Amino acid sequence: MNRKSAKSPPPDRKVWYKLDLSAIVYPTLQRKDFSSVYRLSFVLKEPVWPDLLQKAVDMTLPRFPTYKTAIRRGLFWRYLEPNHRPGPFVKEDINNPCMPMSFKANNRYLLRFYYHNCRISMEAHHCLGDGAGGICVLATVIAVYLRLKDHEISNGGIVRDIFDAPDPGELEDAYMKYASASTPARAPQAVGKTYRFHGTKEPFYTLNIIDGIASAKEIHAVASRYQATITEYLNAVLLYALLQKQKSQSPRHPRPVRLAMPVNLRRFYPSETLRNFISMIHPSIDPGLGEFTFEEIVSHVHHYMRYHINQKFLGSYITNYAAIQRPPWVRIIPLFIKDFVVRSYYARVQDHNSSAGLTNMGVLTLPDDMVPHIERIDIYMGQPFSSRTNCAIISFNDCLTINFASSIVETDVECYFFRKLVEDGIQVLIQTNRKESQSHSSGLN
Repeated sequence: MNRKSAKSPPPDRKVWYKLDLSAIVYPTLQRKDFSSVYRLSFVLKEPVWPDLLQKAVDMTLPRFPTYKTAIRRGLFWRYLEPNHRPGPFVKEDINNPCMPMSFKANNRYLLRFYYHNCRISMEAHHCLGDGAGGICVLATVIAVYLRLKDHEISNGGIVRDIFDAPDPGELEDAYMKYASASTPARAPQAVGKTYRFHGTKEPFYTLNIIDGIASAKEIHAVASRYQATITEYLNAVLLYALLQKQKSQSPRHPRPVRLAMPVNLRRFYPSETLRNFISMIHPSIDPGLGEFTFEEIVSHVHHYMRYHINQKFLGSYITNYAAIQRPPWVRIIPLFIKDFVVRSYYARVQDHNSSAGLTNMGVLTLPDDMVPHIERIDIYMGQPFSSRTNCAIISFNDCLTINFASSIVETDVECYFFRKLVEDGIQVLIQTNRKESQSHSSGLN
């Protein structure tokens, strides 16, 4: 690397960042056994050198000032302030990732970096940003790491130049920027009771991971047979798996199965923010209407997404989010009251509105000279707030990974999911952090 290493700016106590509209929620959900933490992993084609990785982290983080922060609590709001303490320190990986993240541990950093063999992982608290922002940080760290190993790696796309000053757009609260007074806010839709699969809780600090690795071209070909996109098809498969699980329990009155799926709003607004900028949609199927064939499920999901995933529809939700924050009286409500209201609403309403979570980050594009060094990429939504499973999907080259994470013993939903893929002719390699005996007893063999 020809230029001087990036250095941390001197401490400036006047600099602080207000939490974006999504980030406000995540600290209120903090418990001793739960944090809103997600994980991103790059699997390289050669073993990781920990010392060089630490150097790459130290060089890169000053380029991303909203990630090199600590969270602070005020009388009315929480906020992020620059963190000039040593760290975060690279550690050898653990069996149960995405563990609760204390705001005062780890020198108050809200990031963790891990390595194991050829894998480099970053865990981030969601109050810093969403997966689209986090992937820029980790991809840049890995690009710097590869340069330290004397590889020629270009900047571009999600790999940022660590010697450039951050673009102001990377730091903005895009919700507030793009909320429009001319766009009517939509009231939350009333939702009946949703099917909830309450499994057997694992011991504290246990996160069960199941990875499905498949060919993106193969899944695209199957999805095309159903006249659907990959995202629509995989949403339909997860809804199908949840329906099968509910059916196996022989309920007298089957409930709707419903997914919570984040949509990256950067697709519809010209924002460069590395903070949170997502909205939620909820594909669902109501078995109370009758038996659904898989083709009907795919068709329903296809039309639901075409109707909901557009700028006009999503824009109304941005306006709704912003409208909550704008009244002056909201600003002067003490933080402990805000926390109680938000936490109660999320636990009693929001979390109960879905049967599982699913996110698809789509196809990840890296600089051409970086591609030969990367085997695959994984993303994990982390520990679910309640006893259920979450599914995260990402593609790189022809490798599409489907990563399930749960804190329950049962793997019925995952088994139904992957069996359906195999039935449709898709070859899937399954990997898990579960013990061998546990995996076999759950049908993962």
